[in-house]
Amino acid sequence: MSTSQREKIGIYKQERNISSQGITLRLSPSQWAKNMLPGNGIHIIGAHTDSPCLKLKPVSKLSKGGYLEVGVQTYGGGLWHTWFDRDLTVAGRMIVSEGKDDSISYSHRLVRIEEPIMRIPTLAIHLDRDVNDGFKVNAQSHLLPVLATSIKAELNKLIAEHGPGEIGNPTDGKKSNKRSKSDNQKHHSLLLQLLATQVGCEPDDICDFELQACDTQPSVVAGATKEFIFSGRLDNLCMLFCSLKALIDATSSESSLEDETGVRMAALFDHEELVEKAIQRSFLVSADMAHALHPNYMDKHEENHQPTLHGGLVIKHNANQRYATNAVTSFIFREIALKHNLPIQDFVVRNDMPCGSTIGPILASGVGIRTVDVGAPQLSMHSIREMCAVDDVKHSYEHFKAYYQEFFCLDAKITVDI
Repeated sequence: MSTSQREKIGIYKQERNISSQGITLRLSPSQWAKNMLPGNGIHIIGAHTDSPCLKLKPVSKLSKGGYLEVGVQTYGGGLWHTWFDRDLTVAGRMIVSEGKDDSISYSHRLVRIEEPIMRIPTLAIHLDRDVNDGFKVNAQSHLLPVLATSIKAELNKLIAEHGPGEIGNPTDGKKSNKRSKSDNQKHHSLLLQLLATQVGCEPDDICDFELQACDTQPSVVAGATKEFIFSGRLDNLCMLFCSLKALIDATSSESSLEDETGVRMAALFDHEELVEKAIQRSFLVSADMAHALHPNYMDKHEENHQPTLHGGLVIKHNANQRYATNAVTSFIFREIALKHNLPIQDFVVRNDMPCGSTIGPILASGVGIRTVDVGAPQLSMHSIREMCAVDDVKHSYEHFKAYYQEFFCLDAKITVDI
């Protein structure tokens, strides 16, 4: 979408700390004065953007047993055993210095090395005969990606392709500073050179970075009948994609907003809490992936609440408010599904199992906004490779789009809190 189109329809984006957290609003400026009045509601779909992963430590340089390893810390509640024997790379952001005519400035660069550069190898069964009785991961000592062998890294320094000297030390008399020496002690020279080559700078120009390990295998539509999606980070990028596409398509022209009295919003959160002004007429759809029934572990689901793949969005309920759904908010979301002949499911956790949570209760309690917790069903949640159904992506998109288009009309017909 061009800049002129965005200005015509109205797109407003807020970011914090140059991260993926943000708020996207869409409304028609030409209709604002006509329909938008103080006290009108905000119709929100909220989703988190982050997923469990391995983040590089501030000092990631490790050398053991003739190998160069990368120190990482676990983020989130991942299924860490799934990270073994995967072709890994790194991605994230860097702060890079740019010098010109005795003037230095600093820029923010996104970076991803496309080819696999690391791997966490499993221990051979010959050395761990009891592994199939229970594989227990020690996150401190076992989750260390191997970058290279020490001798090969020494013999094949990439820096030799760009000039003499070691990374972080003066190469041609042009650069010599404390930062480069310090960074060389904190991170492997080989890793810094790979990152520098990727963004087109010198290793000494890298001031700092925030990187995470990630799988290089691309997402695929798969299964014998092409009904599944195998991918990393479905939780929660699937809900993020559906909410944004629904927002765009529900407000793609000025005519689609002629009768809109509120603001349509997608709020995307990156591991931080964001508190907005409480407005009684506002409504939040907290969109976070849901647990589908696993055929090999059916006892993990309550017998009357077993969401299935292809079954549509799942409304999540919890008596202790681990989810923020209540009778009114679930009715609104269910009524939209009924009108458009969309499938809908319900989930309640077993009484003898703990219940997870979402951004829904945080915002509902902190802001007072009406909230329903929903999500598309999936398997292998928090694995490095997850699984959901193609149909449920379509169902989620259509449900979210209908919510944006019709919520304010349906809400006007409901009398609550008199």
